[in-house]
Amino acid sequence: MHGENALEKTNRINVLFDFYGSLLTEKQQTFLKCYYHDDYSLGEIADDFEISRQAVYEHLKRSEQILEEYESKLGLAARHERLQEGLEQLERQIGELPAPWRDALRTTMEWMRKEGT
Repeated sequence: MHGENALEKTNRINVLFDFYGSLLTEKQQTFLKCYYHDDYSLGEIADDFEISRQAVYEHLKRSEQILEEYESKLGLAARHERLQEGLEQLERQIGELPAPWRDALRTTMEWMRKEGT
């Protein structure tokens, strides 16, 4: 994979994997980790597992499709992103408040960020 689109796709798959990876088979998890986390090439994965590059490619495509299906049904990654955007907006708004109000709200904000991760 190359370019900006590849980086966006890698980031998307990694986010989806964080939410739904445990729902995949062990083999699917392993191939996705090798390819997206460890930056192995198709050929390197194929050599390690003694299968064809085409088989690796098909495993990856199917795993990506499954992750996307989970997201389309459950929407956890999109919900998480919306919550993070809301927290960032709230943080900006807190910064605009008079000083006496900011400290307590920032403490609550930090708690919300910890609970959301």
